[in-house]
Amino acid sequence: MDINELKTKVCAAIDLRRGEIIAIGDYLFKNPELGYKEVLAARLVADKFRELGLSPREEIAVTGVVAEVKGKSSKVRLSIMGELDAVVCPEHPHADKNTGAAHSCGHNAQIAGMLGAAMGLIHSGAIEHLDGDIVLMGVPAEEYVEIEYRQKLREEGKISFLGGKQEFLVLGELDGIDLCMMFHTSTGQEQKIAVGGSSNGFVGKLIKYKGKEAHAGGAPHAGVNALNAAMLGMMGIHAQRETFRDEDHIRVHPIITKGGDLVNIIPADVRMETYVRGAKIEPIMDASKKVDRALQAGAMAMGADVEIIQLPGYLPRINEDIMSGLFRENAVELLGAQYVGDSGHGSGSSDIGDVSHIMPTVHPYVGGATGRGHAQDFMITDQELAYIVPAKAMAMTAVDLLFDGAANALKAKENFSAPYTRDSYLKMWKELI
Repeated sequence: MDINELKTKVCAAIDLRRGEIIAIGDYLFKNPELGYKEVLAARLVADKFRELGLSPREEIAVTGVVAEVKGKSSKVRLSIMGELDAVVCPEHPHADKNTGAAHSCGHNAQIAGMLGAAMGLIHSGAIEHLDGDIVLMGVPAEEYVEIEYRQKLREEGKISFLGGKQEFLVLGELDGIDLCMMFHTSTGQEQKIAVGGSSNGFVGKLIKYKGKEAHAGGAPHAGVNALNAAMLGMMGIHAQRETFRDEDHIRVHPIITKGGDLVNIIPADVRMETYVRGAKIEPIMDASKKVDRALQAGAMAMGADVEIIQLPGYLPRINEDIMSGLFRENAVELLGAQYVGDSGHGSGSSDIGDVSHIMPTVHPYVGGATGRGHAQDFMITDQELAYIVPAKAMAMTAVDLLFDGAANALKAKENFSAPYTRDSYLKMWKELI
């Protein structure tokens, strides 16, 4: 069987299961869960793995699920990932009423696509012609949210990192994995699929201002207003923005998660969270120092105290050229060249960036949604493009990589100069933070 015939059979197998794949994506869209709490999503993934004849390992990094599909031989191991979690967007019409979680970032499509690709490779029999194993991963907690909650998990020793892929790295789940592939849903891009490009990385901060409570009406002079200290700190951050170079793509966006206790008490306990994002580590850390100075200055001005807890964020994303080229060719075959383009630099961030610094990785953007990311109007409006097309494109790319002695996969691995090993990666974050 030649490679084109194999890819045709894979796509046909996915088409036969189109309704099931769409149902997966729609179910998750209506049942969003936040990171390290994705119980329903993890159960669905594990059940689908079992239906495919696989033996899933569950509760990895709290809620992650992993299953391995053996090829004809095991020359390389390719991971196909999907993210389990949602973002916080209480205004979304399908938001969870208790948690505010909503799939306004499209991770539900990733899980549908990952499972769809697995269905195509297994039910078509294609996996029996491939010289590599495929490791399917439902990964938790890509959205870097609920920082205070996750920091508590770290302090309790339940996790080491706030991001799920980072936690997979720590736990050794990516040891022995040679290449990684996933996609992300997008809105508003000119092409239906955009391949390549890069993204920002970031560091996280958990900030606690401590003042002195007092009666806000009767004796405000007896207190130290931590909220005013925080506001001055934020103003100091704003004053730094003109020092950020355009080419560094710096983004700083703090929020106040606690502004006091009662309206008639001078706020003595004020808490903030922020990222400091950028295109490269050096300018990120430079901006991070400026942000810290501003936050400390706010405390000093009011006579308050401030504690700044530095947290490892995510690294900028790298797309490997050979994998990107194969994915692009398959996208063109599925949609036509006029609908496939190149990604530029995105100022958002993802923990796939950390993986991409350790192994060859491809992370294209696929349309199918309208509205704004992380907003109440984000909707999946083209189920075929959001769920089915990426399932086919990933499965076809897996065939390209692992067919004929896994020649393309081995070439991508040989040509890739990894910035980090697992150990040097962990050492890097330890030294930076």
